[in-house]
Amino acid sequence: MAFVMAREWLGIRQFPPATQTRLIELLGKLKQENVSTLTILVMGKGGMGKSSTVNSILGERVASVSAFQSEGLRPIMCSRTQAGFTLNIIDTPGIVEGGYVNEQAIGIIKRFLLNKTIDVLLYVDRLDAYRMDTLDKQVVKAITDTFGKTIWRRSLVVLTHAQLSPPDGLNYDDFVARRSEALLTYVRLGGRLSKAEFQKNSIPVVLVENSGRCKTNDSGEKILPNGIAWIPNLVETIINVVTSGGQSITVDQKLIEGPNPNNRGKLFIPLILAFQYLFVVKTIQRSIQEDVRKENKSLWELRDIGGG
Repeated sequence: MAFVMAREWLGIRQFPPATQTRLIELLGKLKQENVSTLTILVMGKGGMGKSSTVNSILGERVASVSAFQSEGLRPIMCSRTQAGFTLNIIDTPGIVEGGYVNEQAIGIIKRFLLNKTIDVLLYVDRLDAYRMDTLDKQVVKAITDTFGKTIWRRSLVVLTHAQLSPPDGLNYDDFVARRSEALLTYVRLGGRLSKAEFQKNSIPVVLVENSGRCKTNDSGEKILPNGIAWIPNLVETIINVVTSGGQSITVDQKLIEGPNPNNRGKLFIPLILAFQYLFVVKTIQRSIQEDVRKENKSLWELRDIGGG
């Protein structure tokens, strides 16, 4: 894959001064941790707002967004630099087609990521998607099968379309809590995470509103119905995930190819051989030795033995 040249992060200047100041402070926190490069992978189903979220983080339109066109089949990586820090964001196509996980899309994403290191995964869904089904679990499982379940130690859930009025007169925060809990349950199941693992490495949920109808505060920052300025909050959560532990995922050829089927069961070969020797070979040897012993005796000796 062609090398992507990092450009100066001019989009940061499009944010209100309060947001700019907070973002620069957060990037400085990473540099204090000797982290000078951050690579964010954005994945999920199609139509969830992945590309719009990428554009919102960077403050510029780098990923194509259209309600009337299908997503591109290839991922894109945008690299921006700011005060010696490099931010890479990888936008990926939706991995569902016709109600099933698209293995071709998964393969394209894996090949695109070859020799890259993923520092954090943004798993994107919609806050206003009221129902969950087994497809959500299949999508999470596909991501887990691709990168291993340790990817969820470096992940957060992003719920877009957060500027909404909850149904049935529910309180906004209560609705967000229920929606988050339902989605995280599928993440735990699809990610093959035990309850202990899930509780130890809790996956944060961040709300996002990419549309122009998002309200703003007195400082001009985009805010959610609960008053949180969501862009700096999202970036802060990403940095907290990166600095709280866990290992980045390096995508190498072995990860792309998956486990070698020829290696499956090799650990059991010595046990199988030992079983065959003790219970098969030994039994045959004893039978042969018994036959030989009997053949070496004369007929009258065998007759006398039988007569006791």
